[in-house]
Formats: sequence, structure tokens, C-alpha cells
Amino acid sequence: MASIFTKIVSGEIPSYKIAEDENFYAFLDINPNAIGHTLVIPKKEENKIFDLSKDTFLGLMDFSYRVAKALEKTISCERIGMSVIGLEVPHVHVHLIPINTMTDMQFVKKEKLSNEDFIAIADKVSNAFE
Repeated sequence: MASIFTKIVSGEIPSYKIAEDENFYAFLDINPNAIGHTLVIPKKEENKIFDLSKDTFLGLMDFSYRVAKALEKTISCERIGMSVIGLEVPHVHVHLIPINTMTDMQFVKKEKLSNEDFIAIADKVSNAFE
């Protein structure tokens, strides 16, 4: 059965897209720790990050780097935190989280955003993606 992320990539489920190429897709987390919290995934569904081929792993890190740079340009924060946990959805995903304190990475504080907020953030970061 396809994961929720596979359904996002296929367009079955809508998302606030930041960027995509032929192999990877980045979109805003709908339950964000911070404004700009973004998920980066390989389009090909794989459960565990270290089950990815080395080339796909390196490609995912390169794509995540480029998304993080776009976040840094557009979201006010001390830095971009990165986490790969992957227990909640069986599809590899990198969390890129604009952070100002260590607690911003604890997945306990959540931001409440409107649809308009998500659209504005996604547009801003997407326009900064290179």
C-alpha cells in the first residue's frame, strides 16, 4: 500500500510544494514544529534511509541542502536543523526545521497556520530555491 508521501508525490493528496525534480520532492509539514518546517523525500518509496542506494542517499542530501539554503534565505531563524527519524510514515523523509533553540527540534511545540499562511510560506521558499 502506498504511503501518504507517495500519494502526495502522485498528486492524490495535496501539499504545499517547495521544490521537486525527477527524484525528490520537498513540501511543508502540515503539523510544523516551526514556520517553514519542510519535509524532503525521495519520490521512490523506501522505508529506511540506509536502505536507499548510495547514489539516492547522496542525491537526497544534496536536494535537502538546496532546500535548506532556500529556507535560510526566507525564514528568520538561527539555523536550519535536520532530522531523519522516519517512524511516523514508512517512507524516508528528512525534516528541515528553522530553529532558534534546541527545543525547536523536539517535535512537541507545533505551529498553528492557516491555509493562506502555508501558501505564502511555500511560495516564498520555493521562489528562493536554486
